[in-house]
Amino acid sequence: MKQNIQTTTFFGLLAFGGAFLGLVHAAPGQTFTMLGSLGGSIGSVPENMSLVQGADGNFYGTTSQGGANGYGTVFNMSPAGALTVLCNFNGRPRGGANPAAGLVQATNGFFYSTTSGAYADSFGTIFKMSLGGALTTLHEFVETDGAIPGAAMVEAANGDVYGTTVKGGYGYGTIFKVTPKGKFTSLYAFEEAVGESANTLLQAPDGDFYSTAGGGGANGVGTVFKMTPAGVLTTLYTFNTTDGSNPFAGLLLGTDGNFYGTTYGGGANGKGTIFQVTPAGTLTTLHSFTGADGSEPWSGQLVQATDGNFYGTTFDGGAHGSGTIFEFTPGGVLTVLHSFSGPDGSNPQGGLVQGTDGNLYGATTGGGASFGGAVFSLSMGLGPFVKTLPASGKVGSAVRILGTNLSGATGVGFNGTAAAFTVLSPTEISTNVPAGATTGSVRVIAPGGDLSSNVLFRVTR
Repeated sequence: MKQNIQTTTFFGLLAFGGAFLGLVHAAPGQTFTMLGSLGGSIGSVPENMSLVQGADGNFYGTTSQGGANGYGTVFNMSPAGALTVLCNFNGRPRGGANPAAGLVQATNGFFYSTTSGAYADSFGTIFKMSLGGALTTLHEFVETDGAIPGAAMVEAANGDVYGTTVKGGYGYGTIFKVTPKGKFTSLYAFEEAVGESANTLLQAPDGDFYSTAGGGGANGVGTVFKMTPAGVLTTLYTFNTTDGSNPFAGLLLGTDGNFYGTTYGGGANGKGTIFQVTPAGTLTTLHSFTGADGSEPWSGQLVQATDGNFYGTTFDGGAHGSGTIFEFTPGGVLTVLHSFSGPDGSNPQGGLVQGTDGNLYGATTGGGASFGGAVFSLSMGLGPFVKTLPASGKVGSAVRILGTNLSGATGVGFNGTAAAFTVLSPTEISTNVPAGATTGSVRVIAPGGDLSSNVLFRVTR
């Protein structure tokens, strides 16, 4: 049942000085759970794909192979691991084939992603999909505007969705945007000296987009760059192998205002690194993988969980040589939390997502009962929270708050300023940024306890 509530006072709501204050921190130990196996009709090999939590509380992902037509699928998964196929790609023009990236849910409720187009005379597509699985192709790439998109897209503050391709343009990939209704614009075409095969973009508070290129640059092993919304690109850093090589994942904006990422190779042991880079482009290598603690982190971006620590995966290495899940503290301490062995999954290419129940969720490209991959969760003892969609907006703009057990909520506040709201479901609240709101935590007063947002909501002007 929908509840329409106007709050005039917001008792107990305090302004927060940090992104994670008031949230439950990690308890000793952790619990890994294999939730299900991929393969066959569900689809197999979730390539370069990190799960995303939808407004309904379920997790959504893609597989690059399998399904009814053999060209991959879109599926959803409940937090308990129940898998449902929503879409089977058909490989024909206007249908798309072999999605090689995850999904992003935009503020309008639709998911957006791409297919890599691994069939004759196709360079890939952009599509949108409803929660129920109805798919609409928005754009078919031609080689000049991009080819083989392989990284998740991102919704920008202006409501458009931005993405990258591995090839096309001058042959080294492109950056593009598409409006919610499907108007396509090619923004930038890479040259080898600047970078090659750009990854998922991240829009920072300054409005510019930041990311990495997996190859190219002056040393041929990748770069860090920023781009204005108009398409003006600046190289911030060029990798040189000693400090890491081939960053195949995009960047995470940490709570300290710096960016964090991984490289697939290079570093002290040639097995990849974790690095920090400032907005001005000063890079620090924080960790070089040894193989025993993991090797070759692939396309999964790091996630900073509500305990302030960073979590990620490696494609190889660990106790069984099939990849790991790791925790990395801001102080520089890395801990292997799980080593994949095959039956519980192997070789994760994508990263992790923290669900609003506090647990971490992910998928592997191989292993499991059918050798087509597995989906899993990892509990670190972290408590539930809420997140906003989008993460920034002007006063009066629409915001959706996602969480768990939100029915019966009696208050919503933006950094201490009360907001009118509507409870749409146990996992979703709709609201608008109230007059007088300032940048800070979003808080919901719910029957099970007060819930704070996992990151600060940025009020723009």
